[in-house]
Amino acid sequence: MKMISISALCAAICLLAGAAARAADDAGTLFKDADLALGQKLIQEHRCAECHARKFGGDGSAVYRPLERVKTAGALRGMVEQCNTELNLGMFPEEVSAVAAVLNKQHYKFK
Repeated sequence: MKMISISALCAAICLLAGAAARAADDAGTLFKDADLALGQKLIQEHRCAECHARKFGGDGSAVYRPLERVKTAGALRGMVEQCNTELNLGMFPEEVSAVAAVLNKQHYKFK
């Protein structure tokens, strides 16, 4: 039986972890099965634009890409999850993904 060195094993783990992180930031993968109609309904139901207007002024659209803070699809989904948690919206993970997918389609356009 051939033994694998610790350094080779660590290198393989790092490669796999990097691939998983890239896949998590790939909008095509992250939002593949997202229900866009549900996402749009939830955006209206939770009055996201009103909250963003209160926080950022105007029509609330200034929230999108503030200082280029949201640079990946994964970060976008994370920001929607942050709103979900902070505002206690009670959305399930697939609902958070649906909202993020709508925002990606309308504003961010991550590939």
